[in-house]
Amino acid sequence: MPEVAEVQKKSWFHRALPGITLMLMAALITELLPGATRISSAIFFPIETIIWGGGAVLARFFVRRYRLGWFNLLLLALALAVAEECLIQQTSFAPLIIKLKGVEYARAYGFNYVYFVWAMLYEALFAVLVPVGLTELIFRGRKDQPWLSGWGIGIICVLFLPACFVAWFGWNQIARTKVFHLPAYNIPPDLAIAGAVALAVLLLAALGPVRRAFAGAAKPMTPPHPVVLFVLGVLVAVVIFGIEILAFGIAPQVPPLAPVAAGIVLALVLIMTVPGFMAHEKWGNWHAIGALYGVTLGNFAIMFVAFNGAAPVDLYGKIILDAIAVLLMLWLMLARGGKRG
Repeated sequence: MPEVAEVQKKSWFHRALPGITLMLMAALITELLPGATRISSAIFFPIETIIWGGGAVLARFFVRRYRLGWFNLLLLALALAVAEECLIQQTSFAPLIIKLKGVEYARAYGFNYVYFVWAMLYEALFAVLVPVGLTELIFRGRKDQPWLSGWGIGIICVLFLPACFVAWFGWNQIARTKVFHLPAYNIPPDLAIAGAVALAVLLLAALGPVRRAFAGAAKPMTPPHPVVLFVLGVLVAVVIFGIEILAFGIAPQVPPLAPVAAGIVLALVLIMTVPGFMAHEKWGNWHAIGALYGVTLGNFAIMFVAFNGAAPVDLYGKIILDAIAVLLMLWLMLARGGKRG
């Protein structure tokens, strides 16, 4: 292909730029821009970039390298979320630090199950699916390329395990004890095995012998108007945030099965519609912008609710970073909105 040959003539930085952008995008959209990681804790951003960004880049690499489909990418996104929640920081197993009403909510057999449903939705969407979509809009001429060489894969793999150890140790052994004055968390062997098995199943489904079963093209569905997609994206972000605050016990009188059911229904609706919309001949950049911008900006906005009483450096830092992100998104919209593919 002429475009591939042309790219290969460029410098290593030019060739790696889409992958580097995706790494930064994944960590920014998941953590720093919504305020899940605040400015006062930005020292951890490099670790988040390696874990979220490295995971997103590797997931996309395998999907593009083996010509797989959207559902394979979703399975790999869920695998990254399971790795984070069950094996790296173990936040779906450890007793929750945030208890908005001072009571333990939706925890059974050492498992925070409403929190886990929220984490699967939030992390799969904002750490992988949305950053991949936005980065492919930026580098639309290279969206079919894997964006990684053997050197790139090696560098990410070398950095990934130490970053995971730092994230685990920093959260479970230091933050819990020194910052929140709670006991350190050491995962029981049975839960560690359960997490490892879940991770292995997702990886095998996405990349193993049955991977082609998930790689087929979706049945085309006429996509809604981009403005409708934007509004629906905002609603998705609001629903996910609602599940999160319920997981933290804001309304302990709500039966835990209600947010679990809401999360499952939301996931099924997205799985049953989004691939079909994207497969339709009418799907264009404006549709992608509407969907991606709606859920991303909706998440940025709704997370301000959590900044009531926040330190000024965190509140104003979020305002400034979000404003910069919005300006860049406006630039991307003007640059790509009128072009197809």
